[in-house]
Amino acid sequence: MMTNEEIIEKAKEEIKLRGLTKGTENDYLKILTIFMRYYKNQPIYEMSEDEIREFLLYHIEEKKSASSTVNTYNSTLRFIFGAVLGRTLNYQQIPRRRIHRELPQIMSKPDIVKFLDGTDNLRDKAIFSTIYSSGLRLCEIVRLRVQDIDSANMRIFVHHGKGGKDRYTLLSERNLEILREYWKLYRPNHPEGYLFYPGNDRSRCLTKRAVQDAMKRRLKNSGISQEYTVHTLRHCFATHLLESGVDVCRIKQLLGHTHIQSTTFYLHLLNFDGSIRSPLDTLPNGGDDNA
Repeated sequence: MMTNEEIIEKAKEEIKLRGLTKGTENDYLKILTIFMRYYKNQPIYEMSEDEIREFLLYHIEEKKSASSTVNTYNSTLRFIFGAVLGRTLNYQQIPRRRIHRELPQIMSKPDIVKFLDGTDNLRDKAIFSTIYSSGLRLCEIVRLRVQDIDSANMRIFVHHGKGGKDRYTLLSERNLEILREYWKLYRPNHPEGYLFYPGNDRSRCLTKRAVQDAMKRRLKNSGISQEYTVHTLRHCFATHLLESGVDVCRIKQLLGHTHIQSTTFYLHLLNFDGSIRSPLDTLPNGGDDNA
């Protein structure tokens, strides 16, 4: 029988064997710690689907956690009990929650212009113009390196993006000009090459929270809705490319989506731009005109 400490160590081994990212390892271990604290460090080896169900229901009913969060807890515990403990769980007893995906908020192009023009801090302008012009995720912009900017081929290399996947995405000419201005003024020289840093400390890379806080400040200064988030700029990248006629499969590659369904979701946003006529309005006039 393994102790909880031994389970943690074996979980680390299993994560390494599968080549999962450091971020995934941190998330799994954090959730495992939350699970152990909930049961006050009782031996996990003696637990089963009943304890997992109780834990998940607590986060649904008491903590009011989002379905995506509960599903992440579920997946982590399936990994711990299945891969680490070698247990065969009855997944019917611990089902994943159905997620209702709402249509994302999209900024209009005039609002994008207003937002970027209202950003008087060059570092922040470089960050947000890069996210919008390249479709980067929040975790990808803070880890963007100087060597990832390929100006010769006008592309950005996304090193170890979500899921540890590499890809290339677009490098805008206008964005390249902004990045060059930023380079001249800020002179980043992080040992690993990270492009953006907090304050005057070039030895550190930027945090996700710092970018989120900057987004809120810039939205407020621009007089634009506070409901938008950093991820809104990525949504806008995809939607505006679709509106301009770019093939959805190409956009999938640029965004780094694993499944095409994640990208085709943006097609739902194209029916409300006023360019599509209802079939009712295309019918020939009926008999009322002859009355």
